[in-house]
Amino acid sequence: MYGGARVGTMGVIADAALEAGGWVTGVIPQSLVDREVAHHGIDDLHVVADLHERKALMASLADAFLALPGGAGTLEELFEVFTWAQLGLHDKPIALLDVDGYYQPMLRFLDHMSDQGFLRPEYRDMLIVDTDVDAILDRFPDHRAPREKWASGNAE
Repeated sequence: MYGGARVGTMGVIADAALEAGGWVTGVIPQSLVDREVAHHGIDDLHVVADLHERKALMASLADAFLALPGGAGTLEELFEVFTWAQLGLHDKPIALLDVDGYYQPMLRFLDHMSDQGFLRPEYRDMLIVDTDVDAILDRFPDHRAPREKWASGNAE
């Protein structure tokens, strides 16, 4: 499951998954289909109205979330599912593939947020971080979501 494009890192990964015999599902907004970046060679391509619908559908179809190094869009999607987990909107694992320390500056900032009282340590710790994708996948079955941020009795 990914954003449905044939370009960039995700297009390369989609092609590799197909070549390895995997099933690939993509979710792409119409505006990107119009720009001719949709990957029409994948097994299942959902075309949606906009990015909001894309993220909602991807989140509902996903069993877990794995962020590879990427740009602002990757971070935006990561932080949205991270926030949704804090609010108890899902209890799915969220992981970062930390290639060559790519996510270390962000993780230090999350630690800073926690130190300053803006992020509970249990939410910071719910992110699975590793340099090895197999190690990440091995941790998914044992994932337990922390308590909801504003569940009854948890208001701050």
